[in-house]
Amino acid sequence: MSSTSTKRPLSPHLSIYKPIPTMVMSIMHRITGVALYTGTLLVAWWLIAAASSEAYFNWVNGFFASWFGILVLFGYTWALVLHMLGGIRHFVWDTGALMDKHTSTKLAYASMIASIVITVLIWIVGFSVT
Repeated sequence: MSSTSTKRPLSPHLSIYKPIPTMVMSIMHRITGVALYTGTLLVAWWLIAAASSEAYFNWVNGFFASWFGILVLFGYTWALVLHMLGGIRHFVWDTGALMDKHTSTKLAYASMIASIVITVLIWIVGFSVT
């Protein structure tokens, strides 16, 4: 053991590592998981309002029809799609496929782009039906 002290961190942290796409997607997968818990509470709130009274249901629907409610629902949809695509990506990795560095990086980019495209398509189809 050396008696000299060095001024380096005891363990690596985010200021040491350069964020790479797979790391960012791993972090986003965790964040969207937490967002889905919160969004599920909003779905439960809507269902409880539907079971309560017509006036309360109309009030909750009014909230979800406001610009803020639509933004929340859009974000919930995106989080759901991104989390689903991340889960599929991890399922494929569990089989041992597509694990090399370049392919996993391409999958990280593809899942982010696909989540945005799928979310927009869901909302376009949803508004065209109504």
